Amino acid sequence: MEELDIWNGAVSARPAVVRRCHDIDEVRDALRQAAAEGLPLAVRGGGHDWAGRAVRQDGLVIDLRGLRTVLIDGDVARVGGGATAADLIAAAAPAGKSAATGTVGGVGMAGLTLGGGYGPLCGIAGLAADNLLSAEVVLADGTVVTASDGSRPELFWALRGGGGNFGVVTSMVIRLQPIPLVYGGTILFPFTQAPDVLAGFGELVASASDELTAQTGVISAPDGTPVLFVKPTWSSTPDEGAHWIKRIEDLGEPIMSSVTTMDYGEPLRRGDEAFARDGRHYACRTRNLAALTPDVAQALVTAATARTSPLSALSLHHFHGAATRVPVTSTAFGLRREHFMVEILASWRPGEGDEAAHRRWADTTADLLEPLALPGGYPNMLAGEHRDQTAHAYGPNAERLAAVKKEFDPDGVFVATPLPDRL
Repeated sequence: MEELDIWNGAVSARPAVVRRCHDIDEVRDALRQAAAEGLPLAVRGGGHDWAGRAVRQDGLVIDLRGLRTVLIDGDVARVGGGATAADLIAAAAPAGKSAATGTVGGVGMAGLTLGGGYGPLCGIAGLAADNLLSAEVVLADGTVVTASDGSRPELFWALRGGGGNFGVVTSMVIRLQPIPLVYGGTILFPFTQAPDVLAGFGELVASASDELTAQTGVISAPDGTPVLFVKPTWSSTPDEGAHWIKRIEDLGEPIMSSVTTMDYGEPLRRGDEAFARDGRHYACRTRNLAALTPDVAQALVTAATARTSPLSALSLHHFHGAATRVPVTSTAFGLRREHFMVEILASWRPGEGDEAAHRRWADTTADLLEPLALPGGYPNMLAGEHRDQTAHAYGPNAERLAAVKKEFDPDGVFVATPLPDRL
């Protein structure tokens, strides 16, 4: 497992074969080998999937780290299937550009984009999936196709939010954003202020402009006690952003406020530090919340108080602005109304505490939020056993996804994100 460098140290599956691929021909050969030997298949892009779908027990792993090249061409980037968000942003920065990514630099751009991709530019640029212009895909039978609006449009539709369930994406063309710098950082509040700050935050961001996308939740202070964080990202001029930062600070009495102009890669680096790939174990759940009401705020406080490890966290991503203006049937992503996607991250180091208790905390928190949540959940954060959520995760797009799956992967070779049972 060490040689595969999987983010979640709790993943215990061991593959029979690892094929390190550097071009399309090697990917095609690996697919032929898996078929000939009857091996279950997994594809490792960034290796950040918490559920371990990048590796299957006694299977064959197609390792795409040899395909990490990023080429910038004006307003677009051609991104290799193994490239991370950090790879993309580092390549785009000299041109004064950025891109819609997630919040962690080490996440693979392919996996993030195909599953949706919440991130700091959600309000102004939409999801990562909304910025996918085309994809080069190797199908299970070795056929290489290009998916775009003008070529294999049904496959292209499915790739934007339907996950990597249709083939191996060896490269993508991604729209860049003319945003060289952002005004952002972190504001911390005492946990005792969490109910009022969370409720006030929900009201504030409901009226925020597209340029402000803010993440909030609960992490630990250095002594292990919980603190409430807000991580705002303002993607226009700092003077305008200062108004919104002051409004966030005024929601309570901050312990600390560190907000400044920075390159877009800096918050991604901080995300890598917060949720490190250092052998720690993770168990994750997710819920979607329509609003941060007082009842929701109190439930989040109750959950945070019950954490079994100081490494565990709650993180809420605000889905708004440009992302909500994409019609729900235009891509496979199944929820286009404004909402908060909650990441429930149980995290612990091996041997620290009761592993079963850590996992129960994540499940209990998901259960606590269920009566307050929208149906379904974020596919990138769901596991196969979360059937009650996967049944609704793609909203009105499930049947169309089933048809695309049947056309392009009729034998079910690829299982990258959970699909409803009827798929």
